[in-house]
Amino acid sequence: MRYIFKRKVQALMAMALLANAAWAQPVTVADAWARATVTGQKASGVFMKLTANQATRLVGASSPVAGVVEVHEMKMEKDVMKMAAIAGLDLPAGKTVELKPGGYHVMLMDLKTPLLKDSTLPLTLMFKDAKGVVTPLDVKVPIQQPAPPAGMQHGGAHKH
Repeated sequence: MRYIFKRKVQALMAMALLANAAWAQPVTVADAWARATVTGQKASGVFMKLTANQATRLVGASSPVAGVVEVHEMKMEKDVMKMAAIAGLDLPAGKTVELKPGGYHVMLMDLKTPLLKDSTLPLTLMFKDAKGVVTPLDVKVPIQQPAPPAGMQHGGAHKH
């Protein structure tokens, strides 16, 4: 009797571990922050480090504080810094991908409210795995006021 009970407990524990693994988030978000805005500013950037446990793709984002949220890339083309929306950002398994000023980032546009220093903003990131399954991940992003790098300001003058 004791042997049967022990086996049932082991089986239940194994099932719980498998269920827990299935519910684990596919991507870990670290060091997330958004740049604070000034009065009248209608755009800002969100930055973070993303690490996927399997090959995944960041395919979008949303936030109730912005009318438009896009994944963006900034890069130099013939001595000109260009920024544009991209369809998605590949996240190789086990490799950290950094979204940072002057590179990949999440762009918040048509802000409905100012982003105030020392507050947070809700952000939902959308990830698509190799099977095409899209998984949302809700993040509370701290708003900070760091000095932007020279020539890298995301201000209200951002146009598409």
